[in-house]
Amino acid sequence: MVRIGVLVSGRGSNLQAIIDSIKEGKLEAEIGLVISDNRNATALERCRKAGVDHTVIERRSFSSKADFERSLADSLKGRGTQLVVLAGFMRILGPDFLSSFPQRVINIHPSLIPAFQGLEAQKQAVEFGAKVSGCTVHIVDESVDAGPVIIQAVVPVKPEDTPETLSDRILSYEHRILPQTIQWFSEGRVQVEGRKVVVKGAKYGTLPVNPALEKF
Repeated sequence: MVRIGVLVSGRGSNLQAIIDSIKEGKLEAEIGLVISDNRNATALERCRKAGVDHTVIERRSFSSKADFERSLADSLKGRGTQLVVLAGFMRILGPDFLSSFPQRVINIHPSLIPAFQGLEAQKQAVEFGAKVSGCTVHIVDESVDAGPVIIQAVVPVKPEDTPETLSDRILSYEHRILPQTIQWFSEGRVQVEGRKVVVKGAKYGTLPVNPALEKF
C-alpha cells in the first residue's frame, strides 16, 4: 500500500475520486495528508467530511517560493509520503520540491499532452477545432504539463461542445485514470526510463482509444 500526499487548490473532485476509490476497495492507498494553498478551497470540506487529515499552506506566508516549497515538502515527508498527487493544484513546483520526491510527483491534466498545455486546456481544444481531446496523468518535471506520460484517456470533441461540456466529459475519465495510476504505483508497476513510462503488465495496444482501466 502506498502512502500519498495530495495537493489541491480548488473544488477537489479528483481528490474525492481518490477518497471514494479507497473507500470502495478499488485503490490500495492511504492519504497521509492533503495540503491546500487556498484556505477557501472546497476540497478542504471534502477532507473534513471524509475524516482526512488536511492543512493549509499559503504562498503569501513565505518570503520566497523556495521557502514555500520547503514547507510543503517537509509537511509531506513528516507524514511518510511516498507519492505526491497534484489534483487541481494551481502552482508550478520547482526543482527544490521535485528533488525531494524524485519521479514520485504526478499530475492530472485535462488534455492529451503535449497538446493544450497550461490553463484552460478544454477551451484551447474547442477553439482550436480539435476532434479529440482527453486527459493525461504524467510525471511532474520542471516543465509545464509536459512531463513523461503515464496514462491517457481520449474523448471526442463534438461540434456543439463548449469548454464546459467538454470539461464535464473529460472529468469523468480523470476520476478513473488518476486512481488507476496511484494503484499502479502502489503495486510497484511504474517504471520511468527517460521520457518513456512503462507500466509492468499493462495490456498495451489492445484498445484503440482508451487505455486498459483495470479496476476503474
